[in-house]
Amino acid sequence: MKHSLPSPASPLKIGTRGSPLALAQAHETRDRLVRAFDLPQEAFEIVVIKTTGDNRAMIDADRPLKEIGNKGLFTKEIEEALLSGGIDIAVHSMKDMPVKQPAGLLLDTYLPREDTRDAFVSPTRTALTDLAEGAVVGTSSLRRRAQLLNRRPDLRVVEFRGNVQTRLRKLEDGVAECTFLAMAGLNRLGRSDVPATPIAETDMLPAVAQGAIGIERRSGDMRAADMLAAIHDAQTGARLSAERALLAALDGSCETPIAGLAVLDGNVLRLRGEVLRPDGSESIADDRTCPIADGADLGRAMAAHLLAEAGEGFFDWRPII
Repeated sequence: MKHSLPSPASPLKIGTRGSPLALAQAHETRDRLVRAFDLPQEAFEIVVIKTTGDNRAMIDADRPLKEIGNKGLFTKEIEEALLSGGIDIAVHSMKDMPVKQPAGLLLDTYLPREDTRDAFVSPTRTALTDLAEGAVVGTSSLRRRAQLLNRRPDLRVVEFRGNVQTRLRKLEDGVAECTFLAMAGLNRLGRSDVPATPIAETDMLPAVAQGAIGIERRSGDMRAADMLAAIHDAQTGARLSAERALLAALDGSCETPIAGLAVLDGNVLRLRGEVLRPDGSESIADDRTCPIADGADLGRAMAAHLLAEAGEGFFDWRPII
């Protein structure tokens, strides 16, 4: 290490949202850095930053994210603190991250990926097939809403925002019969008490980058770059390169139902992608393989194919190419 390491007197500041899951991800990042450089925990300071997406009134009102803004809802204030020097690195859930970073910032460090599957959460049911016709289900995810209505058009889907505790309370209050969470979040929180059943990826393809933690830094901060290189997981990076290339070429906002998952098998990368109409009335999917090094190119090629298959009128947010 050619740069001076952080110390309790001059700690490296880790920026994060304040939710229980965000804090768990920040603690995991800190602990990996502690082990990698044999430093005390006090050499790192976790700085909680409130983002627009954390506004309590909007969460309680169950306002859809597309009505409030886009993925930047969960990152803007954190990235501003990073650019101003208020923090040294920022820890993010990768499925919340826009595909482009502000000038001066780099997102090139990923921790080992957790379980990528969605979870069916209900105190009385274990699967979508258990629900009666016309059952009320809750989700704030446009992707999950579209996938659910595509598989079960009889369901009534209602907005369902908040952390794990908030959503479980809403289930107890009868707002919906079930909801959906990421298995990765439940695992990182140690919430084995939650009545959750993993959903096979063949039944519900997850969000792009689901289960992955990304760490953002200033492009000119070489000390941070060297430290983060020690905890970067190359396999996760290869998978996200393909998935986020697919997302970037399709759209990447919160207004389009997009799912994507890359997996590795030896030197081969397999990418599955899906785009849907927001009302779930139509779904278009693709499944391709390539050498790992060509993952980003495959993501872009898949996006072009899906857009061509969609045809005129499938999306109202971009011209047909």
